[in-house]
Order: sequence, then C-alpha cells, then structure tokens
Amino acid sequence: MVVNSVHWFRKGLRLHDNPALQEALNGADTVRCVYILDPWFAGAANVGINRWRFLLEALEDLDNSLKKLNSRLFVVRGQPTDVFPRLLKEWKVTRLTFEYDPEPYGKERDGAIMKMAQEFGVETIVRNSHTLYNLDRIIEMNNNSPPLTFKRFQTIVSRLELPRRPLPPITQQQMDKCRTKMADNHDQLYSIPSLEELGFRTEGLPPAIWQGGESEALDRLNKHLDKKVWVANLEHPRVNTCSLYASPTGLSPYLRFGCLSCRVLYYNLRELYMKLRKRCSPPLSLFGQLLWREFFYTAATNNPNFDRMDGNPICVQIPWDQNPEALAKWAEGRTGFPWIDAIMTQLRQEGWIHHLARHAVACFLTRGDLWVSWESGMRVFEELLLDADWSVNAGSWMWLSCSAFFQQFFHCYCPVGFGRRTDPSGDYIRRYIPILKDYPNRYIYEPWNAPESVQKAANCVVGVNYPKPMINHAEGSRLNIERMKQVYQQLSHYRGLSLLASVPTIQEEAEPPMTDESQTSSGPAQSPLSRSKPSSPSSSCPTFAESPSPTTAPTQTSSLGQRRKAPREGGRKSEEEEREEAGGEERMEEDVEQDEERMEEEPSEETAGQQQ
Repeated sequence: MVVNSVHWFRKGLRLHDNPALQEALNGADTVRCVYILDPWFAGAANVGINRWRFLLEALEDLDNSLKKLNSRLFVVRGQPTDVFPRLLKEWKVTRLTFEYDPEPYGKERDGAIMKMAQEFGVETIVRNSHTLYNLDRIIEMNNNSPPLTFKRFQTIVSRLELPRRPLPPITQQQMDKCRTKMADNHDQLYSIPSLEELGFRTEGLPPAIWQGGESEALDRLNKHLDKKVWVANLEHPRVNTCSLYASPTGLSPYLRFGCLSCRVLYYNLRELYMKLRKRCSPPLSLFGQLLWREFFYTAATNNPNFDRMDGNPICVQIPWDQNPEALAKWAEGRTGFPWIDAIMTQLRQEGWIHHLARHAVACFLTRGDLWVSWESGMRVFEELLLDADWSVNAGSWMWLSCSAFFQQFFHCYCPVGFGRRTDPSGDYIRRYIPILKDYPNRYIYEPWNAPESVQKAANCVVGVNYPKPMINHAEGSRLNIERMKQVYQQLSHYRGLSLLASVPTIQEEAEPPMTDESQTSSGPAQSPLSRSKPSSPSSSCPTFAESPSPTTAPTQTSSLGQRRKAPREGGRKSEEEEREEAGGEERMEEDVEQDEERMEEEPSEETAGQQQ
C-alpha cells in the first residue's frame, strides 16, 4: 500500500525532537510538510508586526532546512477546515500527523480535523512534544482536577518519570526514502508571504532583535549552556541594567513557537548540571521556569475560559474599573512614570521585556495603581510580546493581578523606586525615553520633582514635553490595597485571612507626584480610579461588594503605622525628609526584592531560559 504522508506544522517549527514528523516519515512513500496560514486572520487577529515577522522568519528557516534535505515547506493559505478536504484529495493523502496542542482552542480545532480525516479514510497520528509531561496524567493524579498551587504541582511532577528524551533531528537518509517531487511553480503556489502581503506597513521598521527560526534557537541554546557557573550553582544573577535589554541567549520566543524543544533544553540543563556536579541529580528548581510553563498549561488545558473572568472558575471576580483612557496611556507608554513608559516602549519596539519589568507594568495596570482588569493587559501583551502564549500569558496576568494562584496582594511595585534600584544611572530610561536623556540621575525616575530650571536645561518640561504622572501612586496603591483586602476578606477559602489584620494601610513610597489633575506636586490629586466606571463582574462566579471610596479610606500612614510628614510648602521636601523617605522606600523595595528571589521559582510571563 502506498503511504502518502502530510505533516501539519503549527507550533513545533523545527526538525529536531519532532516525533510527529518522525511518524510522517516512517515507512512513507511521499511526505509533504504543510503550514496553513490564513491571510485574513493575519489582518484581523490581535497580533503585532514583531510577532508576525518572527513567525515568517521561523517559516523561512524551516523551509531552508527542508531544502537541504531535498524537500520544501508547503505554506497554504486558508482555514484548516477549508484547506484539508482539497489537499487530502489532491495529494491522495493516507496519513496525517501533527503535534498535540494542549490548549482548548487547539484541541477543538484538531478534533474537527481528525473527524474529517477519518471520513476521508486518512490515518491520523498525534504526538506530544510541546510540553515536558502528559498534562492529562498530572490532572488524573490530582483527583481529576488541575493542581492550582505550584507546590502541589511540583509534588505530583516529582512522582512522575523523567520526561521522554528528545529525538534526533531528521536526516537526509530518512528524507531520501520518501522523496516528494516538487512542482516547478512551488514558490508561486506555496511561498511564505511577506509582511506587506499580510497588510503590514514596513516603512521605518527597525531590524529584528530576535531572529526567528530553529537555527537561531539552537545557536542561542549553545550560548545559554556556556553559562556553566549558573547551571552548577543554581545562581540567578542579580537584576541590573544589562538584564533589562534583550539577551543573545534568550530562549522564550523560541520555546513559544516550538523552534526549540523544551525537552532538548531540559536534558541539556540536566546533563550539564550532572557533569559539573559529578553525577548528582539536579533539583526541580533547576527547571523552575520550564515547570511554571507546564503548570499554566495544566491549569488551562480543560478551561476554555482561562483567558477571561467570565465563566472562569479559578479567577477571583474582582470588580475592576472600566477606564479606556488609562489603559491607552499605559499601553502607549504615556503614564508620566519614566520606568513604566520605558518598559512599554521597549515592548512595543522590540517585542520583549525582562520578566521583572513585566511584573512592574502588570502590577501598575491592575492592583498597584490603575485598577484596570488583567484581561486588558493580557490582550496588549498578546499583541506585542513575541513569547506571548495563550496559557502562560493568561495565567501570568491572573497571578500578577492577584486574581488566581497568588494572594500576597499587599506588596506593590513602586514605579519609581523599583526602577531606580535596578538601574540607578537611568541609562535604560534614556534609551527608550530619549526626551529625558538630559535629566540628571537624581530626577530621571521622577522628573516632576526637578526644579523648573533643571527641566528647562534638559529641554523637557513636565506637562509640556513629557506627561505629568497620570496618578498619585501613593494614594492609588493605598486605595487598591484596601480594595483588594475587601475582596479577599469575602473569600471564605482564602488561606491568608490571618494576615489581613497586619496588612499595612500603605507602604512607604517616594514623594507623591503631581498628576494630570494637579498643577503642583503639593497636595494629593484625586485618583482617576474613583471616577472610573467599574466593570461588571461575571454572574457565573462569586462577586464582591464595591471597593471603598477615597473618602472612606483609612488615613494615609507609613508601613510602620506612623503618620506621614506633610510635604513642605511648594510640594518639595527637605534633604532630610528625602533621606528618610528614601530609606522607607528602600525597605519596601527590599521586601519586594526578597519576594522576587522567592518567586524566581514562581511564574513569569516569559517561558524558560530568558532570565539567565
């Protein structure tokens, strides 16, 4: 019997460790490698130009690798349900293979294609290689429900066998046994489209910092593994200015698109560790970021509403505000806080930001300052982040907004102090917010505090050349802590209720900035949170009372319970007061930093490998 195979690429854009592709080649007479792309979807989907460029580069690299094996990639335009009936007939297909997709949308799509293939008498073979473990097995071992704490997840994983070892790359000998004749007009019929063909404008588009494709992924992996000290000692480097820029060893986009196998990364780390530590088995913590990726996949695999509040059984129904104006300022880097604006500018320009930068902007949008729903932030990340992954993206946003997985809501990131501790010189700010480049270090993170003469000398007057802060952070974070405290007090299952009595009303912050609503830095401005329209919580899950208004909120105090000193006349503080406040801010940031050290084994939006 003649065996005509089609391997359907979706994620898993690689020739190494691709068990489904190996199945397509096994005993086949012909093999065609297909990628289905819907040009209409490209224009309608919430995916930005950087992500599309990365995907097209990955497809080009895959096609070039197949050319070396005397084969090609068939890029077919259309929807899978429309494309496959024609291809199955035209190519007389007898076998269809593809990588298992654990996400709800993918499972529904693949189920429809498998049913169609059965009607055509086509054998379908599906193999898992996008995750380390069988997610259904993890759920089964947890009484048929996904574990919703990382500790529980680790306990289950520790009882499982090691992940299957990765398979070697496809060879020339394998491909020669099932060589398929290519049409002379292959490039005309099945070529990879350009960004222009997909409707994107490319004038002024800077060169890609992240080059898509398996070849680049493997090259980065080799560089990544050269950092033997980190692997041997389980040391995570302290975050500094250099950490904030894209790294030549970063791997997260390559894992997301499957240009790099997670099993290849896992076993390379494991074997290098054992070699350096004299055959000592590595602890689970070595694979922390990979395991968080698995954790979110497991939590999402049977939850089609994982990316929204409505109908999501694991999501706390927090009554977030509807504030399109605040969301737009955040997304476009116009908040008036240089640290936040620089991060969002880097994200829009390059498609990547460090995982602690993701924490900072996510906290600022949600529970920290603006009280805007995590769903809105998730959609912005989905558009702009190269490594945005449906399960990991949604899970991280729920976590960072304290909507699921995490309950220490009383630690907020200071949009001044956190950045200053990471990059005291402000070089990161100057790179992405060049209008502020001539500000002295003292004021680079809070230009509103600079004297007028300094602002004019820097050719950047706050409120004219650069926006005033859109919110009083100290007031907004205080209000939001009270809001979140009220929400969690109504959760009967909240294990941290005993901590609520000790939750500080406010944590020590930098000097409250002047905002869009104020003319000077003296006196608190009214928070836009109090004027925003609250979103309607889901009717299918428990809801909570409205948040306290600013008029009923407790008196502003420091984290030590002491009343704050009023600002000096004119809004500016003495050097002594600034030193006192800086000390308080530093203590608060040290608390958050200690949390971050603990959370190196907790989720970040990016996947494994990027933080090193």
